[in-house]
Amino acid sequence: MPNRNYILTADAAQHKLSRLALEIAEHLAEDESPLVIIGVLHHGMVIAEKITALVKKHLSLPVELISMEMNKDLPADIVLSKDVDFTGKNVIIVDDVTNSGKTLLYALKPLLDYHPKRVQTLVLVERMHKLYPVKSDYVGLSIATTLQDHICVEVENGEVRGAYVV
Repeated sequence: MPNRNYILTADAAQHKLSRLALEIAEHLAEDESPLVIIGVLHHGMVIAEKITALVKKHLSLPVELISMEMNKDLPADIVLSKDVDFTGKNVIIVDDVTNSGKTLLYALKPLLDYHPKRVQTLVLVERMHKLYPVKSDYVGLSIATTLQDHICVEVENGEVRGAYVV
């Protein structure tokens, strides 16, 4: 295994995901509107699956998980795994890392045809240097990086193994 500058271990990542799920549950505890969690393929979907399973343990409201696919470099076409009417629902868009903020910004595009009750974002790792005006609502770890740094979340067999700086 290459020598990597890990900022999150597998155990720390699991702890962060558990804490994030509790934050969501606390925030929505008195809310009866359904929750739709949208995972950005690929690593964002793994995190969304984990968050969905954890949130369901704490909330009695309906929770639905769908995926979103896009080219993160040129996000013109955004495809959802299922047609959903987001009107009146709580929506959380989940990705692994906020690098520039572009993915989370473009992830809002399919929601613009509806009137969700609330739209929030969740990332496991947030970089401080963003190019787009996106601030995640739920953040596992916030880290100051240089513009040249890149953060990778390592996923293996559907499990978050850690995160490191390249």
